[in-house]
Amino acid sequence: MPINKAYLALGSNLGLREEILEQALQLIEQRIGTIVKQSPWYHTQPEGFASDQEFINGAILVHTTLTAMQVLRISQQIEKELGRTQKSQNGIHTDRTIDIDILYYNKEQINDPDLVVPHPRMHQRYFVLAPLCDIAPTFKHPIIGQSTQSMLEAILT
Repeated sequence: MPINKAYLALGSNLGLREEILEQALQLIEQRIGTIVKQSPWYHTQPEGFASDQEFINGAILVHTTLTAMQVLRISQQIEKELGRTQKSQNGIHTDRTIDIDILYYNKEQINDPDLVVPHPRMHQRYFVLAPLCDIAPTFKHPIIGQSTQSMLEAILT
C-alpha cells in the first residue's frame, strides 16, 4: 500500500485543551497513521468570532495508508469522541473542544462537498501557517504555488 502524507491542523479552546489535544494525537496515531512531524503548540486568539477563550493550535504530518475521505471521517469521529458537537454553521465559528482539519493530502486537490483540500482558507490564517511552517516550511501549496514560509511571511507583512 502506498504511504500518503496528510498534513493536519489541530486546535482547541474549550476544556482541558492540552489534554484534549494530546488525546487527539494518540487517537490519530491509533486510527489514522504514524505522526512523523509535530509542531510546537501555539497560543492564539480566536479569528473570525469573538471569544474570551484562547486557542492552542498545532500541525502534524501523518503517514497513512488511508484515503483522504477516510482520514476525514476518522478525524470527525475523533472530534465527536473528544466533545465536539458541531462544525461551523454557514461560516460562523464557535468555541470548540477540538478541531482537526486536513490542510494537505499529498499534493492532491480535492473538491468534494464534504472535503476541500488544500484547506481553502489556510493561506490567510496565522494559527495554521505558523505551526505548519515548523514542520513543512518549503512545502508548496498546489494551487497558490507558494511555500508555507512565503505564505506566512505574506500575512505577517
